[in-house]
Amino acid sequence: MRVMVLIKANKDSEAGVMPSEQLLTEMGKYNEELVKAGVMLAGEGLHPSAKGARVRYSGGKLSVIDGPFTETKELICGYWLWQVKSLEEAIEWAKRIPNPDGTPEGEVEIRQVFEAEDFGAEFTPELRAQEDRLRAELEARK
Repeated sequence: MRVMVLIKANKDSEAGVMPSEQLLTEMGKYNEELVKAGVMLAGEGLHPSAKGARVRYSGGKLSVIDGPFTETKELICGYWLWQVKSLEEAIEWAKRIPNPDGTPEGEVEIRQVFEAEDFGAEFTPELRAQEDRLRAELEARK
């Protein structure tokens, strides 16, 4: 199963404070372990919400909201995409994440990624073929 591990932002990440050399070193070692174990498929840090935008659809209308998103209680500052056997395995890996902000508090969220079979009959053979074609095109671009 694939899971996305969402790294929660904090006041420092939202202020654009960059990680220390020590944390970057620890995260590099951790990412090496994930890659060697065949777990990590992707992972990146994200710029603060001040550099982002939201596109909102409501009542048939479209609006664009520029960051920062101060009204939001939880923001994301990074992510990993992992291939694991179970949620329990993902939790065990998450317990080993270096503390991103060096404080005694922090949080990541683990969410399972939908696979084609999760969509049932509504995901017709034509839609599956389209999905396969798009994945092959993405893979070819790497």
